[in-house]
Amino acid sequence: MEPLVIATKAPWPPIDGGRRLLWNTLEGLAAEGVRATLVAPVDPERFDLREAAAALVAVCKPRLVPARPAGASRALLGAVGGRPWTIARHALAAVRREVERLLAERTFAVVHAEQLQALRQAEPARLRGVPVVLRAQNVESDLWRGAARTAGGVKEWLLGVETRRLVRYEGRAVARAERTLALTERDAHRLRELAGGRGRVQVIAAPFPAQLPPSGSPLPGEPAVVLLEGSGWLPNRDGATWFVREVWPRVRAELPRAELHLFGGSSGGEADEGVHLHPAPVDSAAAFPPGSVLVVPLGIASGARIKVLEAWARGVPVAGTPEALAGLEVRDGVEALVARDAEGFAVALARLAREPGLAASLVEGGRAALATRHDPRRLARELVSIYDSVSAGKSR
Repeated sequence: MEPLVIATKAPWPPIDGGRRLLWNTLEGLAAEGVRATLVAPVDPERFDLREAAAALVAVCKPRLVPARPAGASRALLGAVGGRPWTIARHALAAVRREVERLLAERTFAVVHAEQLQALRQAEPARLRGVPVVLRAQNVESDLWRGAARTAGGVKEWLLGVETRRLVRYEGRAVARAERTLALTERDAHRLRELAGGRGRVQVIAAPFPAQLPPSGSPLPGEPAVVLLEGSGWLPNRDGATWFVREVWPRVRAELPRAELHLFGGSSGGEADEGVHLHPAPVDSAAAFPPGSVLVVPLGIASGARIKVLEAWARGVPVAGTPEALAGLEVRDGVEALVARDAEGFAVALARLAREPGLAASLVEGGRAALATRHDPRRLARELVSIYDSVSAGKSR
């Protein structure tokens, strides 16, 4: 079994949740003796293609393409006939040509499209009768709908148009795929609704190792509070802005020596407010230093927060909103602290600072969840079983 995996971005370096998820998946497959062929674009202005390929050889057979998503104007031109803008943005001709070359060179039993945006690049396989498995890292239309609600004005209208297009596109995609894989039961239920009961949706949790080494470099603050904003998605920015403006003053009033470390964004914080701005880390470990606390203040979320899984693996306790922790089967006070509003975050961080053993207990609970629900090798075996099933079904 050699699956062909098509992605919207190479998983090396694993600097965000989507890349880390795909890296862990390929690593788990390789550990089970399955070396996938990976086709993915690499933005040559941001990353070194040869370096990425050299790293990926350890977990797959990389076929990386120097390309990047289309700019806004080009993507809008491509969004004709009701096609969603985000789909047009990732419809890269160079990636599709590489897929066509590979299909002409050899036979693949199954094609794995990583995310909805990669599905168009898998069309040459579908036309040849090769079964296509779609892994939906989240429910795209729900994310855009949530972003539209918080945007306001013209932006709200534009995001609403994109949402309606995605609802139709996502539903058809799930109906046409031989199998759709969701990361959570909640996402699976929603994808079935979008497809009108057509297609087949299964749940396979996000793979993640139970333990990873910490960065080894503590950050200032008692406690040091870490928030991973990133600049690429509106809900992340909105959550970070809300935390800095509404939550952080309450935390500082309760814990004057606390320091907030905001990675990958600039949500209005200044050093004299106890807020430190950091660039997006090249190595994700830098954002999970020993002695820190991860906060995840999302109001809109889908899929599974890979940053929460990484925090557990690196020994960092987590406080997050119910939306951020949804789908991970988190129990308040066992694997993480659930904070429903600004006061809830202030109370959660005060508890972690003042209750001996609470942080260690939450990490222990999180690592137990990783071991039981997110084991990469067990999930890789489940994935291979699905590949075998759809391949056998298509050959009959």
